[in-house]
Amino acid sequence: MSNASPLATTIILQDPWQGLQQFTAARIALGRTGAAVPLQQALDFKLAHAFARDAVYSILDKQLLTDGLQTISPRHYWLHSQAIDRATYLQRPDLGRRLNDNSIQQLSTEPTAPCDIAIVLVDGLSATAINEHALPYLQIILPAFRAKQFTIAPITVVQQGRVAIGDEIGALLKAKLTIVLIGERPGLSSPNSMGAYITYQPALGLTDESRNCISNIRPEGLPLQAAADTLLYLVSEALRLQLSGVGLKDDAFAYKIQ
Repeated sequence: MSNASPLATTIILQDPWQGLQQFTAARIALGRTGAAVPLQQALDFKLAHAFARDAVYSILDKQLLTDGLQTISPRHYWLHSQAIDRATYLQRPDLGRRLNDNSIQQLSTEPTAPCDIAIVLVDGLSATAINEHALPYLQIILPAFRAKQFTIAPITVVQQGRVAIGDEIGALLKAKLTIVLIGERPGLSSPNSMGAYITYQPALGLTDESRNCISNIRPEGLPLQAAADTLLYLVSEALRLQLSGVGLKDDAFAYKIQ
């Protein structure tokens, strides 16, 4: 007969969410210490929050991007929105949607023939994303565009910009379509996520229903190759159908860049 008290028996219950941790970076099945999460998980949360805040205030690596663009697009432009600094940019989203006077003059005075595509790199809410992913992404998509004989305007890079600034740039460059690669709002597991926005017939005053978006482009999210396949399909269809936005559906089930 055992003398052990039944109250001394420890019962360990398996968290049913724990098996899902391998499929997501979301903070699930963290465990607990009393009424709080364990210390390590609490510290990890604070570190991720710090990375996200740093991403919002990150800046474009001008030397890195300029060196890379020299081999991809020797004629490229560095532009700036009407938001004069980061504080203004965060408080006045409307100013991030328009070019400043110097940038407008720069594009207006350059000889530019009508073209199919204008590609715009924008810092957005995470310049880190553009610094890390824009050049490798362009190295995939540009040869695919040229193989389809799409004409491409000089690439532009915008500081303190929002998605809609691509409308003004596309109109000034006489492009049929704009592709805006922009740093997305950082999450606690994705401080370096890049988005691609496609707009047919760019013009001032367009709103988001006129665009198609490919989101979460990064190795831990939507890989660059898969995002390039989707972009090539959407751009090809937008130019063929002469539309973008809610009227253009992503039916690219097996559309691959070879």
